[in-house]
Amino acid sequence: MACARSWPIRGQETERPAEVVHIVVDSIIHPVSVQFMGEAIADANATDASALVIELSTPGGLVDSLHQLLPQMLESEVPVVVYVSPSGSRAASAGFFILMAADLAAMAPSTNTGAAATVAGDGSDIEGTIGEKIEQDALATIRSLATRNGRNVELAEAAVRDSHSYTADEALEGGLIDLIVPNLATLLDEIDGREVAGPDQEKRTLRTANASVRELKMSAFQRFLATIAHPNIAYILMTLGGLGLYFELSNPGAILPGVVGGICLILAFFALSVLPVNYAGIALIVLALIFFIAEIKVVSFGLLTVAGVISLIIGSLMLFKSPDPAIRVSLDVILSVALFAAVVVGFLTFMVVRAHKQQVRTGSEGLINERGIARSDLDPRGKVFVHGEIWDAESEDAVKSGDPIAVEAVEGMLLRVRGVALRASEAADSADAEA
Repeated sequence: MACARSWPIRGQETERPAEVVHIVVDSIIHPVSVQFMGEAIADANATDASALVIELSTPGGLVDSLHQLLPQMLESEVPVVVYVSPSGSRAASAGFFILMAADLAAMAPSTNTGAAATVAGDGSDIEGTIGEKIEQDALATIRSLATRNGRNVELAEAAVRDSHSYTADEALEGGLIDLIVPNLATLLDEIDGREVAGPDQEKRTLRTANASVRELKMSAFQRFLATIAHPNIAYILMTLGGLGLYFELSNPGAILPGVVGGICLILAFFALSVLPVNYAGIALIVLALIFFIAEIKVVSFGLLTVAGVISLIIGSLMLFKSPDPAIRVSLDVILSVALFAAVVVGFLTFMVVRAHKQQVRTGSEGLINERGIARSDLDPRGKVFVHGEIWDAESEDAVKSGDPIAVEAVEGMLLRVRGVALRASEAADSADAEA
């Protein structure tokens, strides 16, 4: 059975206490956050809530995700209230469009909105016909939203055309928002009794004073996806995945680095699938990994490591196609990861070089310079006890039974040895081994 709406319709009284659905969106606008807002809109409509309040704080986001959200907001039977909060927050770029699409727009003191100009992926102006088309599309969208909700079209266009930003006071004075309030409770009191137009343009009166507030939160899985969809996290996961595979390739059989690296790469691939990726940046990062792997195979005296670090930094800067700092990797994160990668590669290269320089400890080569005891007189041939085994041996110098010897060469099953003088401790060890 359908529930009665929480606002009066054509003079009828409500049949149940008013309820307001409240959500908080404090991330960039991407598929995960848009999915969450879409679910909240659907829930509010399914339960005939008095209003849906979206508490918004965002530096911007993806245009494709924004255009998925706008129809859901505009077609909602339940009034959508967008509240830029808390103080110090902003609704910039895509957030400005969301604010203009709201049935009621509110901001907390000391917040700002705007800066919604269309620019190229590197932050430069888009020239020519393509740039004109993109700008005109954005201008038409913002004009439509401002006109629909009775807002200042000229100032809304200026935010898109000239990237103007507005403080809360400027936005209220200019007719971009409806009110400034310090908190949610005050907001619900202030909007009570206001009329908004639904999708069918029929006026509806809000009943939000003393309404119960039902909080909707992201599921644990959505929060996890939203976290890894952040450019910095995606970049770190991709880098750790690459280093894990590099460690596994340089130390076959380690297992753990390869497993962790593979998981990190899969999570990074998900994040990259919802973010505006520049494939040239990915190619440079992969090239950096190749340079790092080659460093342990080729004697380059560190040149390949330097080339890998440079390729990693340039690829990281190019990784995401967005002028918005919210959709780019932080320079501090890039430099920290590059330094970490250089240290790891340098350490592993040092370990490999040191291992190559060490004397072989296995096989016939491992017997060279080993110490032992003559088991019979060597004049020049006899028996010696070396490395826990009795060998045939030959010595250029006469060696008496029980004298210490050292292996100089291995010729098949014959050891070439020489007599040596052992320290007392070494002699005792040899005697114990022979016993």
